[in-house]
Amino acid sequence: MTGTEALTDHCDVLVIGGGMAAAWAATAAAEAGASVILVDKGFLGTSGVTATGGPNHWWIPPDPVLRRETIEKRWQDSLGLGDPEWMERVIDTTWRILPGLAKFYPFGSNGKGGTYYSGVRGSEYMRALRAYALSVGVRVLDHHPATELLAAPDGAVAGARGHARLTGKNWEIHAGAVIIATGGCAFRSGLIGSHGNTGDGYLLAAEAGAELSGMEFSTCYTLSPAWASTRTLPYAGARFYDGAGHELAIPPRGHGHYQALGEALLAGPVYADLIDAPATLPPILHHIQPFTPAPFARRGVDLFRDRFPIRLYGEGTIRGTGGLRVIDSDCATTVEGLYAAGDAATRELVTGAISGGGAVNSAWALTSGRVAGQAAARRARLLRGKERRPIQGLGTAGIRPAGSVEAIDRAALERDVDHHMNGYRHSLWRNEGQLTRSLDLLDGHWRMVATHGHARGLDLVSLRETAALIATARWSTAAALARAETRGLHVRIDAPQRDTNGGIRRLVGGLDTVWSRPEIPALSEVAA
Repeated sequence: MTGTEALTDHCDVLVIGGGMAAAWAATAAAEAGASVILVDKGFLGTSGVTATGGPNHWWIPPDPVLRRETIEKRWQDSLGLGDPEWMERVIDTTWRILPGLAKFYPFGSNGKGGTYYSGVRGSEYMRALRAYALSVGVRVLDHHPATELLAAPDGAVAGARGHARLTGKNWEIHAGAVIIATGGCAFRSGLIGSHGNTGDGYLLAAEAGAELSGMEFSTCYTLSPAWASTRTLPYAGARFYDGAGHELAIPPRGHGHYQALGEALLAGPVYADLIDAPATLPPILHHIQPFTPAPFARRGVDLFRDRFPIRLYGEGTIRGTGGLRVIDSDCATTVEGLYAAGDAATRELVTGAISGGGAVNSAWALTSGRVAGQAAARRARLLRGKERRPIQGLGTAGIRPAGSVEAIDRAALERDVDHHMNGYRHSLWRNEGQLTRSLDLLDGHWRMVATHGHARGLDLVSLRETAALIATARWSTAAALARAETRGLHVRIDAPQRDTNGGIRRLVGGLDTVWSRPEIPALSEVAA
């Protein structure tokens, strides 16, 4: 991807991604005095799942008792994998920083004479974050997907290469620090807003040597009408019925909820009835989640009066928990010069083995973005004036094949990934035999792409997406196989109990050979 066709540039901080965390990271780095370029394979303002939702934020007033109680409860809910210090930091940062977006976002009233900050409309929120980024001097390159990271002579990450969709030109950007904020991975489930969430950042970072954590906690779904993906909000009080009109015994959202729905869906169509929804919800839903009512209106279905068929759309690591391992308070990864934010990073620190839903994950995206942006800016300032020209592209599958080039049936490989990661039988009732078979199949798919895959331009972008989907599925499956217990989102029917010694995060990584090991706690943590 070098030569006369490549467009070259440089900056202090390069942000890869175009969602909430990427925008917060870019603005923080720019406000810290860094020159910042943000590249995204979509359009900053519409990319990712935030733009189609109505995210809330973890919003706890600065009352010491209230915050302590909130953190204690969240730590208990995290099933031993959370970090109270990070929880406190996320709560405090969100409370202080989010109101500052008022210059760009029209926050509403809380009905008590004050301002309602915690809940936002996703599409307007992302437009506001784009405007904020541009106002502080971030250079935004839309439709510029990254395809590989670059390494400096000392091994540190020092830039990236990619392809500009609209011009057809390749690009190369050198940077003092790089932030991965590419979101999670839904394994092409059809979840609204997630088509581009293919695990690209995980693969880019892993090729540089980064580790991942919490990838076993990838069993999460959004409940939607059978004909279109929407957001989950309206279904909190739903009743469910089979095709004969008999009410089904589906437990409330939480342990066993998805398993009960999955079992019912495998037996036949399932219908939702939202007649018991709070009376306050119907008049405001189109303000909170404007993309949710539209599919019902097009079908002539009254969302709150008519029964309608439903299905589950996999959320993978978007509402799941796993991502790149964060090793310090700066959101640094295990690779020098590389930082992670938002759903690209593990959220175990704030939510442990359970889903961060909307509120906690949104607050994490804001905080981790700000933290990573500021840390990357500090690193880049120290490197100004030093010659650190990147000399090595780190991309593997699709870029530097290990064998002879052959045609790759991307669609077939991606269908297998979706089936093994989102299929109810594979995801909801894991066991050693099934996980082993899935991993064997996925390993074979990786060998095929890594050995024989090669493309250029837009074809390379697509092939790298396929490679990232397979890689992410392998890491998730290997982590699920290694965690021989049931904990939070991870359910093993052959190990249904929680292991009393299992409250340790599991790390995964590797490309041709995937490895997994428990995280070794720091001495200070052991002493505590």
